[in-house]
Amino acid sequence: MIDTDGKLIFERSVACEIEDIAHCLRDLSKPVMQIGFEAGAMSQHLFFGLRLPSRVDQGSFDERVRPLIEADPDLSHALLPLLDARAVLYRTYRELDRRVKQTASHDETCLRFMAIPGVGPIAALTFRAAVDDPSRFTSSRTVAAHFGLTPRRYQSGEMDNPGRISKAGDPDVRATLYSAANAMMMRSVASSEIKSWGLRLM
Repeated sequence: MIDTDGKLIFERSVACEIEDIAHCLRDLSKPVMQIGFEAGAMSQHLFFGLRLPSRVDQGSFDERVRPLIEADPDLSHALLPLLDARAVLYRTYRELDRRVKQTASHDETCLRFMAIPGVGPIAALTFRAAVDDPSRFTSSRTVAAHFGLTPRRYQSGEMDNPGRISKAGDPDVRATLYSAANAMMMRSVASSEIKSWGLRLM
């Protein structure tokens, strides 16, 4: 831990687990303003696990900033329209977010998808809309191939070399499935949600 002048004031080695690191940080006598760590296999897991909740939400941000801007005529002329536009965008985002969650929560197939760790309303709705009628596909492998998630193969005589995924089909579906799988794996490092989900299925 360093102060604002870059001077080292605290150092400790702990296990690479969210709970251990958070417990260590809670014991500090000084407030933690920023956390940094080296990139590596655990980077995303640590980032999401150690991410601090925002101290200023949209409403309080506007309440704090608007009076300061209005006190200066030049700032008011330049920044008040931006602040108003920000408020409109935030309200629109909240409404869209509410509608997406509502739509997913009223669809039986989406609810089944969202029972899987790491799958949220957007991933469920995206996959649901892209597949549409499941009877079009003879097996799950056919679905994977439809969205470009199966490897290309080079076959000639005795050679059979699998390559990278084909990336055929809808790129948005692939990106959504990748994000869901990534979230699933990162969460499961600490909590074994995949194991719990699999046991429930059994």
